[in-house]
Amino acid sequence: MNFDLTEERQMLQDTLRRYLSDKYDTASRNKIIDSDAGMSAEVWAQLAELGVIGALFTEEDGGFGGKGFDISTVFEELGRAGVVEPFLDTAILGGGLLAAIGSDDQKALVEEVIGGGLHLALAHGEPASRFDLSRVETTAKADGGDIVLNGRKAVVVNAEAADHLIVSARESGSAADKDGISLFLVEKDAAGLTMRGYPMLAGGRAAEVTLDGVKVPASARLGEAGKGFAPLMDVIAKANVALAAEALGAMHSAVELTREYLTTRKQFGRPIGTFQALAHRYSDLLIEMEQATSAVINAAGHLEVDAAERDRQIASTRNLIGRVGRLVAEESIQMHGGIAMTKEYELAHIAKRIVMTDHRFGDTDYHLERFIELSAA
Repeated sequence: MNFDLTEERQMLQDTLRRYLSDKYDTASRNKIIDSDAGMSAEVWAQLAELGVIGALFTEEDGGFGGKGFDISTVFEELGRAGVVEPFLDTAILGGGLLAAIGSDDQKALVEEVIGGGLHLALAHGEPASRFDLSRVETTAKADGGDIVLNGRKAVVVNAEAADHLIVSARESGSAADKDGISLFLVEKDAAGLTMRGYPMLAGGRAAEVTLDGVKVPASARLGEAGKGFAPLMDVIAKANVALAAEALGAMHSAVELTREYLTTRKQFGRPIGTFQALAHRYSDLLIEMEQATSAVINAAGHLEVDAAERDRQIASTRNLIGRVGRLVAEESIQMHGGIAMTKEYELAHIAKRIVMTDHRFGDTDYHLERFIELSAA
């Protein structure tokens, strides 16, 4: 098989890499991270204008991509530059759900998402759910022609900047059942919705969201009542491919920074990269990177197959990326020494992004267990 990028994807990659290399250096990113918003509206608008968000949606949804390799191409470049803007949350998760199961009015919002004028956040995880995606204790009760939502959502990324939240709530069944989960499009300023925001370790912002008698019309429901788990799993599969590609891009940056350091830092009159012990450790990173690259290609290529096989391949990829990512982050820092931990040096942010990627939608242990479970089915 030919794994080279198509001409269109190569152009997208080149455009994105060129823009980010010019506009997204360490100092500018640190300024964005330290800002109250935790993101740059200017960068967001410019990347939307370049078509980056449109590349994450199919032509039917108003974009020009939306396939596994479109997602991996975009997010690998975002990972290389350590971008903190919420492309995953607004486009892949929120926009993906609107495009997949939204009503005509809800799908009309996708055009605003692609244009960069609308932010979304997925409020699904809860304080007691950890990585169990079917554990939803937030309730949705009918009240005449309306639906009343009550519950708490944890680590809702991009909640403060979002114009709408997509909230998962249970209309039937017990807390861990896959059936009975519905999704609702809720305006951020809805009565009874409160949030406590905070900065995340690797950049961006999230919030703890409380829904206390939030009343929405029945038309706010996305798709069929109680049938939200399957489409939720579909967009999270895309998110897992995006996270794997983002981590891979960040690893490329970490390895390149390490190469530059080993060839310029001198001891005893010669570059430390010529010392055999360090040369062997760096060579090991290059070997692991080849395996990680193949894993991301494999996951992107399986995104459109049946759900069981898709999820099995993605679980395998996330497990491997988590293990290799931790190795790359640790080895890069150790071979740099103390400078790698300073905020002003690029590797400090890149290493945090690599490590924290492993804690969203399942860590290495979770994905290993899921791979074993799906392989035995």
